[in-house]
Formats: sequence, structure tokens, C-alpha cells
Amino acid sequence: MSYQDRKEYFYQSRNIPGILCAVAVCMFFLFVNSGMAKENGIESLRKTGKAFASIAKRVSPAVVLIQVEKILEREPAGGSFSPFGNGNSPFDDDFFRRFFGQPFPKSPESRRRRFPQQKRQVVGQGSGFIISADGYIMTNNHVVGDADKVTVKLEDGREFTAKIIGADPHSDVAVIKIEAKDLPVLPLGDSDALEVGEWVVAVGNPFGLSHTITAGIVSAKGRSSIGINDYENFIQTDAAINPGNSGGPLVNLNGQAVGMNTAIFSRSGGYMGVGFAIPINMAKSIKDQLVKKGFVVRGYLGIVIQELTTDLAKTFGLDNQQGVLVAQITKDSPAENAGLKQGDIIVELDGKPIENVGSLRNQVALKAPGTKVKVSVLRNGKQETITITIGKLPESGQMAAVSPHVLDNLGLTVKTLTNDIAEQLGYQGEKGAVVTEVKSGSVAEMAGIRPGALIKEVNRKRIQSADEFERVVEQTPKHGTVLILIREGGFSRYVALQMK
Repeated sequence: MSYQDRKEYFYQSRNIPGILCAVAVCMFFLFVNSGMAKENGIESLRKTGKAFASIAKRVSPAVVLIQVEKILEREPAGGSFSPFGNGNSPFDDDFFRRFFGQPFPKSPESRRRRFPQQKRQVVGQGSGFIISADGYIMTNNHVVGDADKVTVKLEDGREFTAKIIGADPHSDVAVIKIEAKDLPVLPLGDSDALEVGEWVVAVGNPFGLSHTITAGIVSAKGRSSIGINDYENFIQTDAAINPGNSGGPLVNLNGQAVGMNTAIFSRSGGYMGVGFAIPINMAKSIKDQLVKKGFVVRGYLGIVIQELTTDLAKTFGLDNQQGVLVAQITKDSPAENAGLKQGDIIVELDGKPIENVGSLRNQVALKAPGTKVKVSVLRNGKQETITITIGKLPESGQMAAVSPHVLDNLGLTVKTLTNDIAEQLGYQGEKGAVVTEVKSGSVAEMAGIRPGALIKEVNRKRIQSADEFERVVEQTPKHGTVLILIREGGFSRYVALQMK
């Protein structure tokens, strides 16, 4: 070993204690920091738990258990034979009656003569929340709508018989009232300000387990076309919601109701991670009308609308799918009187973007009749604004010997609409081509076109006959898109078909 090497070794050796000391100090601080991080994590969880506990204390007194009773007529024992025993036939269930009709229908009158009708009591339950100190309570229509008797039980054990003030089956919102004063009230928040990812708490009485608290996040907003209600704009949450939670509040971290729990998505009948709540802003609007009038009046434009698909957007020369397509205008409706036209694409209502059919439908329905709204539409590639006075939604309860034309590239067979065909199908006063056959697996079948549909337009041009329809289709380039306007029953819609 050279002198220089021995010198270097000497200095390194002399510094070993210092290096070890530095390493020890670093390990000490790492240990301390690790312990502090662990303690900070536990403290953070402790604070989260305290926050939920605080919400529960503030909210629970204003949440109620609702028990309902309904008296139903039933066949008496011995009134009919059932291999499943008296009253136990699965075919007596509403589900089976809906598809198969009443069981053993041959001689109901003779059974009634032999045996008098008997009654049975059906009991159900749900949740609700107090919105005023003098006893008004919000809940779901499906909880109380058909009840003969409604009983409300408070957290402190008091029970009251409630009166149904009003119920709206189209939105599933109902208001009931108990005779009491100085009740705890749950404040109502702003569901429009709610964001996806926010913490929320569901409060209710699942399976009769009074005042149960579950926590989760808002997993989506604006859920529509679920098929639960006529008017849908649901908040989706993974906070556990189970049978019995219906009508209870969905609250934010400020202890304010931002939604009303109303439904679950489930294949088993129990919680599967997806629940739906009616936004409180929508529920408030319904509630105000129910308290004031006992029923709901909805706004009306008089149009049939459809979603703007990618194919439809392309045929209208659009780069995106924002807005909804006007497929039909009702005669003498507010929309027709204001100048709205078939084929217009509605993109805004009073300055608010329209994202889908559900969005526009909900916004119009919540407008009071007589209200003037500004509707922005795209027409022939240009944006226009039309002022429409909202009307009142009306009450619900509103093939001949001609040579066929076969269009293999679309999978359609059509005939010219004659007076006889029009009378048979309800198309009096119309012109166009009637679909008489749709080929299995064709683009027409995949687009949902069925025999009996009336084709009125092709590529935005009115047609008078099957000949004219075939001629326009033949002029379309191979693999191009044909935009047709069809009417089925009382409704019209646009369909974009890709040529083969």
C-alpha cells in the first residue's frame, strides 16, 4: 500500500464514527417522522369520524320513520283452488297478473256469489324528513301514495297519524303533515352546487332499523333514462341505500339535505353500491306546488324530442352531439306558435346548455305556465334564439294493394301511403311511404324501424310516395348516410341509416 493510499484509508477510518452518527441521526428522524405520520393519519381518521358523528346528531332528530297501511280486497279461503295453498299462489303476485292476467278467471262471479269478499291489511314502511317546524314532511310518493293510513314515528319515540297533503307519481315526491309544533327541521341545501366525488350521508330506516346512517360519495349526477320515474335527474351515490331508506334524506357535510333517497340498482333486492336520490332543488319545486295546491302543474312546449346521436349530428353538419333534436311539433302548441320547427336542434334554454332529452324535459316541466323562455336552436347551420311562452302540460290520456319497393341496401320494403292505409294506421292527411317489411339484421332493424312506420322525409326533403323515397335513396353515395324522418303512431323521430 502506497503512502497516499494509507493516508486516504486513515482519513476514511477516522471519519467512520461521524458517518455512523449521521446515519443514526437520519434513522432517528425517519423513525420520529414515521411515527408522526402514523399519528397524523390516525388523527385525520378520528376527525373524519367525528365529522360523521356530528352530522348524525344534527340530522337524525329531523328524520322520521313512516309506516303505512293499505286495505286490499282478496278472494276468501275456499273461493278458488290453488295447488300452492290458500293465499300462497305465486300467480297472485302483481308481477304475474301484469303478464298473465288474473288467475283462474273462468268463474269469478260465481265465486263472489258463493263467498263474500274479504279484506286484508298490507303494511309497509319508509322514511321521510321534517321540512318545517309545524309538521310538514317530505317523502316518496311510492311510500305513501296509495296508503289508507300513514303513521309517523319521531326519533324521540312520539307517534302521529299523518295527512297526505299531496303526492306526485311522475317525480315520486310526496308531502305529508302531522299536527305538532316546534319540531326539529332539516335544512335544505343546493343540489346544483353538489359535485361528483363529494362526501354524502344517507339517513333512513332500512329494514325497519330506525335512524341508520351510511356514508359514501356522489358517484354521478344527472342520471336520467333509468326508467324509475317519468321525470329523472338522479344523484347517484355509493352510500348504502336499502329497502326502507326510500324518502329519507341524502345530506352533505354541512348537514343539509341535497337529495331524497328513492331507489337502488340491485339484482338481489339489497345494496349493490349504486343508489339514486332525487335532487333537492327538483324536489323543492314539486314540494312547493303540493303544499300550495295539492297537485303539480307542469310546463309544456308541445314538441317530441330525441337524443342527438353521432350519426345524426354528422347528417346535420355538426361536430359534436350537444343539444337535442326536435322530431315533431304539436299543432297549435306553444312551440309551433313561437316558430320552432321540426329539425331544429335545441342547444340552450334561458342560457343554460341542454345536454340530453332528460335535461330539457325536466327544465321545461319545472317552468310555470305563462313563463317566457329563450330557446337557442341550430337551424340550417346557424344559431337562432326564439322566445316561447310556456304552456300547461295537458292531462295524460291524450296496408293496400300498392306495388312494394324493396331497398336491399337499407333492409326496407315500402309502399306509397294511400287513403286506405292512412285510415288503417291513423295517418290521415299525411304523405309519404309506409314500411311494410324490415329485413332481419338490416341497418333499418338495428335502428328500431318497424313495419307500419311512415317515412315522411329523406335527407331533409319531404317525399310524397315510395317512388320518390327510392329515387332519393338511390342518389345517395355508396356507404353514405341517409337521414329519414319517420312517424310511428303519434310520434316522429329522425333516423340516420348507413348505406351498404
